[in-house]
Amino acid sequence: MTLNVHLTSEYNSLVITYLKEQLKPDIRLTTGEILPPAGDIHILIAGHPDRDQIKANRDLHTLIVPWTGIPLETRELAGEFPHISVHNLHHNAAPVAEMAVALLLAAAKKVVPFDVALRQGDWSLRYLEPAPSQTLKDKTVLILGYGEIGRRIARICNSLDMRVWAIKRNLGPGTRDPFVQGIFTPDYLLKLLPSTNALVVALPLTPLTEGLIGKQELDLMPSKSIIVNIGRALIIDEVALYNALNNGRIGGAGLDVWYNYPPDEESRSSTHPSNYPFGDLENVVLSPHRAGLTDDINYLRMDHLSVLLNAASRGEKIPNKVDLHLGY
Repeated sequence: MTLNVHLTSEYNSLVITYLKEQLKPDIRLTTGEILPPAGDIHILIAGHPDRDQIKANRDLHTLIVPWTGIPLETRELAGEFPHISVHNLHHNAAPVAEMAVALLLAAAKKVVPFDVALRQGDWSLRYLEPAPSQTLKDKTVLILGYGEIGRRIARICNSLDMRVWAIKRNLGPGTRDPFVQGIFTPDYLLKLLPSTNALVVALPLTPLTEGLIGKQELDLMPSKSIIVNIGRALIIDEVALYNALNNGRIGGAGLDVWYNYPPDEESRSSTHPSNYPFGDLENVVLSPHRAGLTDDINYLRMDHLSVLLNAASRGEKIPNKVDLHLGY
């Protein structure tokens, strides 16, 4: 039986050819924003599917969102079609984890202010006493969210001789990791924060995670602690984070996700990422939500897509099933 798959996102012909070469012969792949008129699609690959498209394909049984996380509107729409199984991709786990650790190191070593000063011929920061740079060895990093990305971050931090803790919502049987000294449920968060030197947020945004880190949580952390956010901005309260960084309550931050985004192409060169001037703070490393944007990211995406599609073709369980109630 032929498995009909449609991919709505536009990719160049080399990327599509790369995907097709990895698919089993009984998979028929079509692409484009407009679905084929026959209405016989079995698997739809779309981040923002259209309700009419779903209704028009009575044989549709699987929706794949081709990135990590599920947009709220897609999650709500999928809830109207309980017979359709929803899945996502973890293709960007490696580059996002690399960016998380890059931001952690940049914030700890004060890379940005030293770089800016030296470009002007100013060496004065080099002679400050005590030196502003921190050592991460033997410090404790707490990773919020222990999925594909969180596990990769843990391995890298472990190689830096950091003490690694992680928070995971569900601790099933055998939840152990040789790179992690402790895996805890969310109710331990307030107990762990006073001993947390670096907090890395790698969570999806859901009603349960929005605003998870606020003033109370930030006040519990040590004064020189560092925050890295590669999850979603709204997981950390915007005002509380800015104030904690501005008054030195928190030592530094590396942020790849933000509170404001350009609404259109014209505004890409004139949109501040927050309503507060994070860019004026020397203890913050700013990154424009680019952790997963690498030169090979679309090929990585196709590698992971092929795994899901080939599993479906063989009649096997498709990986990365999303729990719509939890949002991930």
